[in-house]
Amino acid sequence: MRLKPEQTTQHLRGNKLAPVYLVSGDEPQQIAEITDAIRKAAQEAGYLEREIFSQDSGFSWNDLPAAAYATSLFADRKVIDLRLPSGSPGTEGAKVLSAYCERLPEDTLLLITSGKLAAAALKTRWFQALERVGVFIQVRPLEGEDLQRWLQQRLQLRGLNTDNEGLKLLTGRVEGNLLAAAQEIEKLYILYGAGFLDAVKIADAVADSSRYDVFKLADSLLAGHPGRITKILAGLKEEDVAPPVVLWSITREARLLCKLKREIAAGKNRDAAMQAQQIWDKRKALVGHALERLGETALHRILVLSAKADREIKGQQPGDPWQSLLQICLLFTAIGGLQR
Repeated sequence: MRLKPEQTTQHLRGNKLAPVYLVSGDEPQQIAEITDAIRKAAQEAGYLEREIFSQDSGFSWNDLPAAAYATSLFADRKVIDLRLPSGSPGTEGAKVLSAYCERLPEDTLLLITSGKLAAAALKTRWFQALERVGVFIQVRPLEGEDLQRWLQQRLQLRGLNTDNEGLKLLTGRVEGNLLAAAQEIEKLYILYGAGFLDAVKIADAVADSSRYDVFKLADSLLAGHPGRITKILAGLKEEDVAPPVVLWSITREARLLCKLKREIAAGKNRDAAMQAQQIWDKRKALVGHALERLGETALHRILVLSAKADREIKGQQPGDPWQSLLQICLLFTAIGGLQR
C-alpha cells in the first residue's frame, strides 16, 4: 500500500496499524514528522517497547529477526526502528526483509526510515514483499504551491495566519528547507503570539534560510532568471561550496545545449535529441526554453569564460573565480550580452 505524506494522519487515525512502514525520501523534516506520528500511534496502540538499528553503525542483519521474534519480558508489543541512510538494504538485507515480510512476527511493528529509493528499488523482491503487507510513504522536497500549503498548515497549527504577500515572502525566505521553516514559524509565534502576520513582521523576523545547491542553479540557468541566478550563486558562495563544483554544473548545461543544437542542426527531431541525452520530462521545458534563447555564439562564449574560471580556480591565472562564475551565469540570460 502506498500513501502520500499528507494522507498519513488520516491513515493512522482511522485504520489498524500496518505491521511494516517504510518512509523514504530526502526531506528530513517531513520524514521526522511522519515517523514521529507513526511511533506515537504505535505507543497509543500498546507498542511500548522500542529497539533502534542503523545500517551504518555496525549493525548485523541477523539482529533484525533476533529482535523481532524474541519474547519480550517488559512489553507485549514492540517497535523495531530500522534506519537505512543509503536507501538500499544490500543483498543480505534484501533477503532478511523479504523473509521478514513472508513470516511477520506477532505484536511487532517494523518502521523503516531510508534515504531516497532509486526507481529500480521499487521493482525489487524485498520492496514488493514489503508493499504487500505494509505501507510505503515516499517523501519529496516541497516546492511552489505544495510548499505554500505546508507553510499555511504549520502557521494554522500555531494560531497564525497571513495574506498572500506574507506567505510568498515566507516561502522565498525558507525555500526548500522545511526544518528552517518550522523553526521560523516557532520564532514568529514567540515574537508575536497567535494572530495575523503582515509581510513587514515576517520580513523583520525571518532569516533568509534558502537551501541552495548546484542543481537549482542549473535549472535557473536554463530558465534564464538573472535575479534568481545571482541569489543562488551568492548562497553557494556563502555556504562555502567549492568553485569547481559550481563550474562543473555550469559547463555541464552548456555542453548539453551544444550537443542538442548539433543534433537538431543535423536533422534530428528535438524530442528525439532530448531523449538521446536522457533528459527527463520535468526538465524538457527548461532545456527547450534555453535552446530557443541561446545561440551558438553565446554558448561558445560561456565555454571560453569557463576555461578562464578554471585557470583562476587552479591559480594559473589571476582573478576572482566567483566574479567569473557570475559573469558566465549571466551569459545564460539576456543580461549576459549577445545571445545569438
